[in-house]
Amino acid sequence: MRKALILPVAAVAAALLLAGCVDNSGGGSGGSGGDTGQKNAYGVTKDAALAKTLPGDIAKAGKLTIGIDATYAPNEYKDSDGKVIGWDVDLADAIAAKLGVTTDYTISKFDNIIPSITGGRYDLGVSSFTDTTEREKQVDFVNYYSAGVLWASAKGKNVDPDNACGLKVAVEAGTYEDTEEVPAKSKKCTDAGKAAIQVLKFDGQDQATNALVLGQVDAMSADSPITEYAISKQKDKIQAAGTTFDVAPYGFAVDKGSKLTDVIKNALQALIDDGTYTKILQKWGVDDGAVTAADVNAASKQ
Repeated sequence: MRKALILPVAAVAAALLLAGCVDNSGGGSGGSGGDTGQKNAYGVTKDAALAKTLPGDIAKAGKLTIGIDATYAPNEYKDSDGKVIGWDVDLADAIAAKLGVTTDYTISKFDNIIPSITGGRYDLGVSSFTDTTEREKQVDFVNYYSAGVLWASAKGKNVDPDNACGLKVAVEAGTYEDTEEVPAKSKKCTDAGKAAIQVLKFDGQDQATNALVLGQVDAMSADSPITEYAISKQKDKIQAAGTTFDVAPYGFAVDKGSKLTDVIKNALQALIDDGTYTKILQKWGVDDGAVTAADVNAASKQ
């Protein structure tokens, strides 16, 4: 069956602009600005006062080392040349430009990013992290967006996310949908004496989406911008299942207690104030989740 579907799989991957054949073990650099000489698409320039607040090791290196799972279009993914792109990437690049440094991305599995931050490998995690109180025990989050959860099902097949007992549901491993949302729904099923939800975990969101398109699962659960983008690219194969729910803040992940947290927050606020933040979100069509002020660890304040 898998061999017979080689061409459709390739077509799906191309349509979603997810270059799954590229070696994910390497890293790449996004655009930056300031006085680094790199081009910045939004014309962001270095703020000398903010740049002076950078931790000394980062200022000396002249770059932010960033862990990213590039399978989450349109937030962060790879183009046909293997370059990391997306609106999360544009925003991180703009923050770096405001601080007068560059960005250095290393592609990683989603659930390896936070351990790599706490282990000192990355300065920052940029990968559509939902800020949760559980994750805040390990890292701090600079909040920059509000997103919900949205399910999708095969075209013409009605699926109710609140009544999915016994169904097969695809998720990306380590995401909020994998660790909290779907397990909670499954527990409600078993507590009521019904069959558990069969959760199929994938290393990348592109794989989870492909599983739905190919009919290997009944539904998928992902963050609302990701599901909406996938549906826009595969309108003839998948559809929204229900409406967006569980709206929560996204955050850039920084090591717990790091001085870098306030630096990133202040640079983000400067981008909000000067309109660059809005330009980035509008370019990618995701401005519905825009925030008006940067925050830190918003989940614990709710």
